[in-house]
Amino acid sequence: MSIRSSIAVLAVLAAVGLLTYGLLSKGSSGVSLGEVAPAPTMPDLGGGGEGSLAAYRGRWVLVNFWASWCVPCRQEAPALERFQHQHGGRDFTVLGIDTRDLSGDGKDFVEKYGLRYPQLRDGNGDTAHDFGTTGVPENFLIDPQGKLRWLLRGPVDGQYLREAVAPYLPDTRS
Repeated sequence: MSIRSSIAVLAVLAAVGLLTYGLLSKGSSGVSLGEVAPAPTMPDLGGGGEGSLAAYRGRWVLVNFWASWCVPCRQEAPALERFQHQHGGRDFTVLGIDTRDLSGDGKDFVEKYGLRYPQLRDGNGDTAHDFGTTGVPENFLIDPQGKLRWLLRGPVDGQYLREAVAPYLPDTRS
């Protein structure tokens, strides 16, 4: 093998090693099942002040990390809105967190899909990082004590919400 070939192979191996390390170290941070979920204060996406997951203690909360540029986020948005309409009330809500997105694009997304559940803005991705997300969409079910009970790294649909999330919830029509 020539010196150029050896250098190219070493460079590729180094790049693969760094990528693997980055993915493994990123995956090890964040919240684990049974742990209390992070609850930092974030701006309300609609511009009406600030909000936090802590404000929903005492309720079940399905935290949905999304971004307007994310195609699977667009596909799951109607199912999340229907689920909120069917189950939302004093004991449960969906909470959308627009992450790593422009606020104008996020607002347009909410309007386009008619999302009426609360929306917060995580512009630089700090909250997504605290949760340990690896992309969007990702969904986290938080219990009334603020602990993570379920998560899905990827999009949800109506059937998945009925089968995987609804069984955790009390009678949420109120």
